[in-house]
Formats: sequence, structure tokens, C-alpha cells
Amino acid sequence: MMMRAAALAAVLVAGPAAAQDKPGFTDTPVLPGGKWRVHDADRPYPTVTTPAAQPGAPPADAVVLFDGRSLDAWTPSKAPWTVANGAMTIPKGAGNLTTKQSFGDVQLHLEFMSPNPPTRTSQDRGNSGIWFMERYEIQILDGYQNPTYADGTVGAIYGWKPPLVNASRKPGEWQTYDVVFERPRFDASGKLLRPAYITAFLNGVLVQNHQAMLGTTIWRTVSSYKPHPDALPIQLQDHDSPVSFRNIWVRPLPEAAIAQDLEGVAK
Repeated sequence: MMMRAAALAAVLVAGPAAAQDKPGFTDTPVLPGGKWRVHDADRPYPTVTTPAAQPGAPPADAVVLFDGRSLDAWTPSKAPWTVANGAMTIPKGAGNLTTKQSFGDVQLHLEFMSPNPPTRTSQDRGNSGIWFMERYEIQILDGYQNPTYADGTVGAIYGWKPPLVNASRKPGEWQTYDVVFERPRFDASGKLLRPAYITAFLNGVLVQNHQAMLGTTIWRTVSSYKPHPDALPIQLQDHDSPVSFRNIWVRPLPEAAIAQDLEGVAK
């Protein structure tokens, strides 16, 4: 009886059998791309990251760009934006803000507020923008009961795709953007291999669903691509409106997370 107890204790200390240490299979069909099998026992586990205690707060692997106190992560084109009460606000004539760090594929969280009461209309009301890689814009605008052209309202890929819905809150209320941006891919000669894509949620509502971008955002012009580095700064636009921002963070996404496993699916 004592021997059995000792053997059982040894098993408990040692943990599960070797086959259970790496759950999975080695004899299942090969997935597209030829690298892994279905339920492959040798496939690496996902990296563990700790989510934030509160929804919208940065997870453990995020790069915090604005925490309500400091503009240290940003470079102003003309003058620093005003920081007060946990937010930064665009002063008149201050110019754009650009991150000091460069990014490619990212998940971005940002909160913004349009000025209240509104004093102007259309594109002159609560206008700003998020420019990924200083080129690819998703629009910020006061979209609450504010008619404007469809591809220029809040949630639009400016000059290209209107949002799927208008999910705007009233001016003076904080609003939330959650965006996944996938950079374009170019070959060594500069030829476009794959366009940039944006998936965006405004106030928790899907407004862009893995939408391909036409190229660099230019006012009143059909966008097109020109080759550029794989990582460039993110820019927040000054469009002569005192828009406020808070709680800005990004998660750089690894190259392997962007469509590489789908190679061969359509073949």
C-alpha cells in the first residue's frame, strides 16, 4: 500500500505523461501553407499577455502613447498641444502631432471628444484624423446631426469609403476608436504586393470591416500607393478644431499575425 502511495505521489509531482505535455496530433492533415497540421502538437503556443483590469485600458504589451499626463511620445509640427484634466486638446494653429516611435501593423485604441457646443458645420466641426504611417487616414469628425459628404464623416476612410454606419455620440461626450491597421506590402522593386487594410470600431460599433485602402490619403484626389518603409510614425491631425484626446495606446502586431497563414487557401 505504501509503495502504491509513493508511486502515485511521484506521478503527481512529475506531472502528466509526456504525451500530455504537448497536447495535439502528429498524423492529422496538413493546413494550407504546408507548415502545420490540424491540431499540431508542435505548433507554438500564443504569447501570454495580461489584459487590463478595466475595458479600454492598455494591456501589458501595449505601447502607451498618451496617459493623460505627458506628451513625451509625440513630436509637434509647430507647438505642443494643451494637456489638462487627463486629456490633450488641439490649440489653434498648433499643427499636427506625430509619434516619435514608428509602427507598421498595429492595434490602436484612442478616445476623442468633439468640442461642445459646436460652432460650425460639415468639415469645419470637430475635424481631426488618425494618419497611420503619416499617410493613411481614418477620419475624426463631429458626426452627430452634422451632414457632410459620406466619405468624409467620422469612421470614413477619408476620400474613399464611408463608414458602415454612423455611430457618433453627441459633441462633448467621449468617443472611442479601436482600429486594426495592416500596412501595405511592397516587393524589393517597390511594386505593391498587398494594399493596406483597416478594421475599425467606433464606440464599439463596426464601421470598417477589413477594408482595403486605395493608397495615401490626399484631399479631392483618388489615392494611390508609393513605396515606403515598413514602419513610420502615427500622426494626429490639426484641422483647426479644438478636438480633445485621451487614453491612446497601440499594440504592434507581429508580421506572422497578418495573413501569412492564409497563403495557399485560395489555391
